[in-house]
Amino acid sequence: MQNYRECFEKVRKDCVKYIQSQETKKEKFKNKDQMIKSHIIPLCFWINKKRKSKKTLLVGLAGGQGTGKTTISTLLRLVLVKYFKLQVFKISIDDFYKTRNERILLSKNKHPLLLTRGVPGTHDIQLMINLFRKVKKNTFRSINVPKFDKSIDDRCKKNSWFKLKKKPDILILEGWCVGAKPEGGRSLNRPINILEKNADKKKIWRSYVNNQLKSKYSKLFDQLDSLLYLKAKNFKLLKRWRLKQEKKLKMKRGTKKNSKIMNEREVETFMMTYQRITQNMFKHAPKYSSAVIDLNENHQIKKIKFKHV
Repeated sequence: MQNYRECFEKVRKDCVKYIQSQETKKEKFKNKDQMIKSHIIPLCFWINKKRKSKKTLLVGLAGGQGTGKTTISTLLRLVLVKYFKLQVFKISIDDFYKTRNERILLSKNKHPLLLTRGVPGTHDIQLMINLFRKVKKNTFRSINVPKFDKSIDDRCKKNSWFKLKKKPDILILEGWCVGAKPEGGRSLNRPINILEKNADKKKIWRSYVNNQLKSKYSKLFDQLDSLLYLKAKNFKLLKRWRLKQEKKLKMKRGTKKNSKIMNEREVETFMMTYQRITQNMFKHAPKYSSAVIDLNENHQIKKIKFKHV
């Protein structure tokens, strides 16, 4: 299509520059032009069509650990801003984690596993609901949005928070459990890994997490206008990608004092806390997502299936 070609010519340089900034000496992204031209640009045209004048479009981007949510959402933002001239704000659900002290309290009052950030129940949902409410208002005022530092496993100080100065045309919320639905029936009874078997014998933790999805998270995710789902082949592949992600973070941060960057064993345990919801999303998210983005084993987009929802 003529418009796609015109868009590609306009955004290619910036998109390639960003992709290269995410590469390491050992790991290079292949077929950059193909990804931009065949997948990112058509997805942006599809998102733009969903917009209604003056109303902020709320887009969710979900996918397991290490699927490339940040990379994809950054490229989407880049194209939507550069070619479509839109105001786009992207934020990760990770930035809304409760503070370390809040999670320590939660782990004492509810279950020790809730100290580990990640699962539903460890985010400050009210902060997200407030953000959605404020961007939807006709009269917009500048908003301070939280920022989380994974290397210290805590929320940043307020002077480091994101500043949203203009009403966005599009807000992208990305995160591993964005759009996740609760499990039903007796599926919670059976532990799915060693962590659940040994550390959650009475299923208190997984029941608490599931109830959070049923209540607070459901109210939040219901506000999304569209949900994009990055679909990987299996959980084993996600573990491999997540480990690479942690190594990248380590290279970036170095050996700073109080660093909470994880080693291989810690990543393995950490991923077990994500496994139940991730595998549930493997089964069900493609059915209710607005667009399903299929990834191959090399972290590349194979195809995108759009749904009329």
